[in-house]
Amino acid sequence: MKIVKKVLVVIVSILALLILALVGYAFYSKPKYEGELPLKNIQKETTVYFDEFGVPHIYAENTTDAMEALGYVHAQDRLWQMELMRRIAPGRLSEIFGSVALKNDKFFTGLGIEEASAKAIAQLDKNSPSYQLTQAYLDGINQYIAEGKTPIEFQLLGIQKQKFEIKDVYNIFGYMAFSFAMAQKSDPLMTDLRNKYGMEYLKDFGLESEFNTTKIKNAKENVQEYSAIAKSVASLLDQSPIPPFIGSNSWVIAPQKTKNGKVIFANDPHIGFSQPGTWYEAHLVTPDYEMYGCYLAGTPFPLLGHNHQYAYGLTMFENDDIDLYQEENSATDVTKYNTPTGLSAYETRTKTIKVKDTSDVVINVKVSRHGPIVNDLIDGLQKDKPVALSWIYTQQPILILDAVYALSHAKDKADFQKGVQLIAAPGLNVMYGDAKGNVAWWATGKLYKHNVGVNPNFILDGASGKDDIKEYLDFSKNPSAVNPSWNYVYSANNQPEAIDGFLYPGYYLPEDRAKRIVQLLDSKSNWDKESASKMIFDNTSSVAPSVVQNLTTALDNNALSKTEKEALVVLKNWKGSNNLAEVAPTIYNKWIYLYLKNTFQDEMGEAGFKQFLSTHIMKQVVARQIVNTQSLWWDNVTTKNEKETREQIITKSFKEAIAALEGQLGKSITAWTWNKVHTVEHQHPLGKVNALKPFFNVGPFEVSGSMEVINNLFFDFTEDGKYLVKGGPSTRRIIDFSDIENSWSILPTGQSGNPMSPHYKDQAEMYNTGKFRKMKLNKAEIVRTSTKLVFIPNKK
Repeated sequence: MKIVKKVLVVIVSILALLILALVGYAFYSKPKYEGELPLKNIQKETTVYFDEFGVPHIYAENTTDAMEALGYVHAQDRLWQMELMRRIAPGRLSEIFGSVALKNDKFFTGLGIEEASAKAIAQLDKNSPSYQLTQAYLDGINQYIAEGKTPIEFQLLGIQKQKFEIKDVYNIFGYMAFSFAMAQKSDPLMTDLRNKYGMEYLKDFGLESEFNTTKIKNAKENVQEYSAIAKSVASLLDQSPIPPFIGSNSWVIAPQKTKNGKVIFANDPHIGFSQPGTWYEAHLVTPDYEMYGCYLAGTPFPLLGHNHQYAYGLTMFENDDIDLYQEENSATDVTKYNTPTGLSAYETRTKTIKVKDTSDVVINVKVSRHGPIVNDLIDGLQKDKPVALSWIYTQQPILILDAVYALSHAKDKADFQKGVQLIAAPGLNVMYGDAKGNVAWWATGKLYKHNVGVNPNFILDGASGKDDIKEYLDFSKNPSAVNPSWNYVYSANNQPEAIDGFLYPGYYLPEDRAKRIVQLLDSKSNWDKESASKMIFDNTSSVAPSVVQNLTTALDNNALSKTEKEALVVLKNWKGSNNLAEVAPTIYNKWIYLYLKNTFQDEMGEAGFKQFLSTHIMKQVVARQIVNTQSLWWDNVTTKNEKETREQIITKSFKEAIAALEGQLGKSITAWTWNKVHTVEHQHPLGKVNALKPFFNVGPFEVSGSMEVINNLFFDFTEDGKYLVKGGPSTRRIIDFSDIENSWSILPTGQSGNPMSPHYKDQAEMYNTGKFRKMKLNKAEIVRTSTKLVFIPNKK
């Protein structure tokens, strides 16, 4: 007994020491939010007030000092995230994660982002304000790297700290631009389906934009399986430690429709969830400049921002800025390929990828006149049938640094529009509102046309030249609306109206969110901050009830059991909302998944169907295909001597859905509430290790909302009936120019990426329940409610 007691004492002592060590480490490594610090390159004393949520309010005598301080405080909260962001585009994740990241590195290093960045940097005006302020920001980061505390992730992975350079900024913007694109996820799959089954099958997919009825108003041959491209690229983005940009909502209401006669601006960019989250908020004030902005890790100027004069934000345009071309090798020399003017030699780029704990990997990337050959970058493609990836971002001048500088330093609306015009890629809907009552929306991107008859939803012919880009369009042809007569502008990733009779090709999301936004905005003319905040958290689908109605008309009611009929009553009474205690969303999503599976998987195969579920096309299909009684997809091609009907497939899917829910959640329909299956966990890259999950991850939480409602929380359809949220609003911002100093924001978890910070997850509960916090602009209030960190000039 005495021995047992002694062992227990020893164990308790060890645990106590470990806890003390952890507490001590936490105290040591958390960010410094008060006191004094020397900063080498600043000219004047600079003060940073950290408010209750850790947002820095930087007051400096000049903008260079403010940027220096921004770099330092940004790094102390987000250095780990900055490190990940800068490593993706040049293919340097394997250096820290090992061979598990090699596929990711091979793909991204071959895209040419690094080479395009270098070319853009070489052409920069080194005396321009954008360049000089970027260098000041980088100086701040590098001073923290040299003198600040090392993030715990660096210690766990053995990462050696390295200085940040301007190429890192460009590479971060390059990854962001690629993550917006959808062509590489959809075009190969559509090409396979066309080649296997013919164009008749694709009529249900709306590839000619016929499904996009709510538009943003403007004032069988033997070929290779292409779906490997879609599958591989989707997997890389899905597994990336930095999540991709997906969608977004924004609306800007003109004074004529607001209670206080001033503009109200709302924006919630949809991005894959991660921990830390995407945005870092900071407020800079100098004698001649002020901006409260949301920053990507490692970038000096905010993509979202506001001050007393104007506000701006963005959504994804979803235009097509990537084309895939089937090249044709020379019959006698694989180093050459056919072009309209004869044979041409591939350019070859040799890239070396350093892999942790093993030897370097050398890859040779072929590049055609269209772009890099993806066969060299991903698995599963025949090497003798090269496919090139043509991407506007690497082909047009990259002026992104000047563009984001211009957006955040504009003097007026006209000045702001000049900055918008500089963005060749990615395609964005840039939203604008100001204190003078202006509201505006401009679509960015270098838009272009192919020859008539060329469908960019498929792999194009690279050899003949007939599928090449025919012309690039002037910015004046980009969709836009400035102070329209209907007194608001909005975007929800839906397609803009035609310009000169031409609908710009793209991968637009269905009309669900757009339709709901228009319904709400049109029905009210006394908007205020409170009503706008309720709208941005709205979770009612404008389309789901009609989908239910169309599905139920196809049911064979004589084949339904008592439980199935009870479930049907729940659906018929549903108004389309997705609240925690509701049962209808659980039944609806299970039925939709099984309808999709029973309709499409037999033709696509299991892997192709899984890829189909990750595309915007899948979301477009549902509302339209279910009403087409003659759709070729209803027939199950694996059953011989039988041709299935719409009624059979929909009834079979419903019965399977109810049986599955009984097995998953029990016999009582009232127990099938949405909160039991719809959850979110914000995952840190190291949180994939079970032992580290409680320390690094935030959640899980039960959440309301769903796919393609305004509170757009998106998930994968899976067999187990669990809807694990992958992403959603990366921030929600409501900016009211009648009360500009008390505008609202919220982040999904917290401001800091340091697990030891009190601001690592202090906004999560508020975010999940639709609450907000102030984005403070009033200095007296900021000083009164903040801790103070003073940077002292260090002349040594």
